[in-house]
Amino acid sequence: MRLQSLWLLVLCICMNQMVAAQPGVDTSYRTTYYEQKVTMFRLQPDSKDEIIFLGDSITDIAEWAEIWRNRKVRNRGISSDNTFGVLARLDEVLSGKPRKIFIMIGINDIARNTPDTVIVANYKKMLERIKQTSPATKVYVQSVLPTNSGFTEFIRHQNKDEHIRYVNQALQNLATSTGCTYVDLYSSFLDATGKLDNRYTNDGLHINGYGYALWKQILEAKGYMK
Repeated sequence: MRLQSLWLLVLCICMNQMVAAQPGVDTSYRTTYYEQKVTMFRLQPDSKDEIIFLGDSITDIAEWAEIWRNRKVRNRGISSDNTFGVLARLDEVLSGKPRKIFIMIGINDIARNTPDTVIVANYKKMLERIKQTSPATKVYVQSVLPTNSGFTEFIRHQNKDEHIRYVNQALQNLATSTGCTYVDLYSSFLDATGKLDNRYTNDGLHINGYGYALWKQILEAKGYMK
């Protein structure tokens, strides 16, 4: 009995160590840049019929008002942001009851190995809050873009193709079930090998001017900016 009890004790200790060794979900988002941008956003006056582009650096980089030649278009992208960060600042986005919101977020969550189910759950919370706070707002859930492992930058974001595809499929299902519109940008940015096309990137993660022109073309073709 003593030997059996000792074995059970050792087994329990080992299991506890294994559980403790498992990495937790990284929910951090408050970078210096994040705080700078959020305080700036909160000081801007709301206007009627705003169109919001919401996301991370891929959204942040673009000059959306110039791209659309529309002063009602607002850029609410923050470099390095993730689904936790968007949830934390969603009240500012919704304060003016915008006419439309185009969301693209998730690649930074994927890069830090946040479970796909957690990413989708955060998205669900976003969509529920938008519907509750601003029910007249039209919501466009844009797919996570592919990445390209042929570049030496942003290694953590590379070779995540399976996760990106899973999240995109889940987002499509979620958009359908919540009455939102899913926008498949992912497929149009792929090359023949299933990676982010070199024509649209120079670092394997972010897109260049040609990429934003393609993005605009896709939204225009669907009539989503009318």
